[in-house]
Amino acid sequence: MDKSVQITLIIVAGIVILGLLIFSGFSNISPSNTVTGNGQANIKAVPDLVGVYFNVQTTGSTSEIATDKNSEIVDNLITELVKQGFERKDIQTTNFNVYPEYNWNSGLQTIKGYKATHSIKVQMSTSDASEIGEVIDAGVDAGAGISYINFELSQEKQNEYKAQALKAAAEDAKIKAQSIAEGLGKRLGSLVSTSDSDFNYSPWRLYEAQGGVAMDAAEAKQATTNIQPGNQDIYASVTATYKLR
Repeated sequence: MDKSVQITLIIVAGIVILGLLIFSGFSNISPSNTVTGNGQANIKAVPDLVGVYFNVQTTGSTSEIATDKNSEIVDNLITELVKQGFERKDIQTTNFNVYPEYNWNSGLQTIKGYKATHSIKVQMSTSDASEIGEVIDAGVDAGAGISYINFELSQEKQNEYKAQALKAAAEDAKIKAQSIAEGLGKRLGSLVSTSDSDFNYSPWRLYEAQGGVAMDAAEAKQATTNIQPGNQDIYASVTATYKLR
């Protein structure tokens, strides 16, 4: 047999064998035989905390002077709150920053001084919400500005509601997957995979400052007078995929 013919036959045979292997591989891949349920849950949560947020701003020719002025106001605020019966753990720093302020003159940048900002959170139980006015007064008298006031969930409550919401969403996902399976004349098999979007929670704003310090204090106290925490909606979603039988 001519050598070129032999080479051609070998090449053809190789192509045929490769094609058979590829066909065999695809034939062993079966379509996905699964069903997915997207579960939703909406539960009611009752806030157990009130957070009062203050902002202390001071300036100085140096960063040290600005910081010292700021620390004096914060120390006065803490001292007054402790006198009112608050524990030190109830008074938290949420942010602190010192930065230069600049002047621009003929295209030249020069430092005109420094600003120190200190954000303070005072936390109390919702059962003590009647004390919000006294807390606001303590902050303003010390030289702090009121930023905003929230109803919030403690970490313990967040964990509790998170478990409830995700469990309810998972049960909803399974019910939906089961219904789809039955509609297709199938039965629900074993669980293949799950994913969740956690649960949707954010503090509920009672008041947010708009005007000057004195105006903010008066408005904040008015806005929070006789306010009681009500039920708030918390959402969760879970996606679950099951085999079909």
